[in-house]
Amino acid sequence: MKAAALGNPRVVAAQLLRQLAAGRSISDLLEPGLDAVAPRDRGLVQEFCFGVARWRPRLERIAGQLLSKPIKPREGEVQALILLGLYQLIYMRVAPHAAVAETVEAARLLGKTWAVGLINALLRRFQREREALLAAADADPLSRYAVPGWLYQRIRRDWPDHWEAILQATNEHPPMSLRVNLAANSREQYLALLAASNIEATPIPRVPSGLILGKPMDATELPGFAEGRVSVQDGGAQLAAPLLDLRPGQLVLDACAAPGGKSGHILESAPVRLTAMDLEPRRLERVRQNLARLGVTAEIVPGDAADPRGDWGARQYDRILLDVPCSATGVMRRHPDIKLLRREGDIAALVRTQGHILQAVWPLLKPGGRLLYATCSLLAEENEGQVARFLAQTADARERPIEAELGHPRAPGRQTLPGEATMDGFYYACLEKI
Repeated sequence: MKAAALGNPRVVAAQLLRQLAAGRSISDLLEPGLDAVAPRDRGLVQEFCFGVARWRPRLERIAGQLLSKPIKPREGEVQALILLGLYQLIYMRVAPHAAVAETVEAARLLGKTWAVGLINALLRRFQREREALLAAADADPLSRYAVPGWLYQRIRRDWPDHWEAILQATNEHPPMSLRVNLAANSREQYLALLAASNIEATPIPRVPSGLILGKPMDATELPGFAEGRVSVQDGGAQLAAPLLDLRPGQLVLDACAAPGGKSGHILESAPVRLTAMDLEPRRLERVRQNLARLGVTAEIVPGDAADPRGDWGARQYDRILLDVPCSATGVMRRHPDIKLLRREGDIAALVRTQGHILQAVWPLLKPGGRLLYATCSLLAEENEGQVARFLAQTADARERPIEAELGHPRAPGRQTLPGEATMDGFYYACLEKI
């Protein structure tokens, strides 16, 4: 690879996309990967990586029609450059001649001289046959919605009246959502603070702490962010703390707490005694950082919610938030690589894990206490199916129906859907111990 390749945004993006295809997440890749480019190019590399991940099934379908034979697996960077070139021509405002020339140059910088002519010819042919190629891609729903077949089938099954809107929404750019710290300032006061900084924002309807920014920005540049007056959090995630119906002095367990967004909201909502627990000790550092910025404190402990041990596992709690590991299919707008990384076989294993955690944590809830079961999944077996099974098997558990205008009633629980009222897809079910 030529020295000039260092820091080239298309070269860096191709290298990251090759690793994404090998099973690594965008979030893990970008943290070190962006250090390789100048600050002015970091947003461009992010757009390349998220955009190709979001539309990869569609881009691969089009590339397949333009290639006489598949690119060999060991040439992952060349495959990534082909998809990156198509993404620029279809979805970005890059001048077509520049998109082609810069992508071809990236192949040359990577030392892939054999692919220079191939990429150039393929992208130019796409320009000539654009309308026919896009029409052919859209004739196949898996390509049109850029979704794997197994997920397409499950969403159609679980959401027969909403599946098309869901799949369309998962390919949209999500808004940047904020949670105003209502213990530090009202939403109106913070809106005024934003206005004084010429930052446009609007309230999220029926989410008292929620705001949507007119355009995304670096969170650290938000007024009052360092002082804990505001946090970045989707409106759907902001529903959790109010559903717990918190009271001062209650003992509360956030059983799968990292990275700490919901823990922070709990402590902003009421002066409770919170234990924030997570399986991965390194992720608990994020919880500590988030709570420190907000100026709140909690007991932060490593532990396995499926096997409660130690002091935290010997207590009885008034409230438990159980935000279980899930398929994350409700947040694909923000994490489009989920469509590439998640496999159909993962779902059964996740459902088993969720069931084990629910059974293990339930004895920690006081009689009369409330447990909020939460996922960011769209799949019924992780959501209402999971909770219905638990209720059928657990004599001292009953559902407390969620009375809210947001989202869709399920049996049991309630679900928000991607794109509706600006939110991502979250499932909640309130359970009480008799």
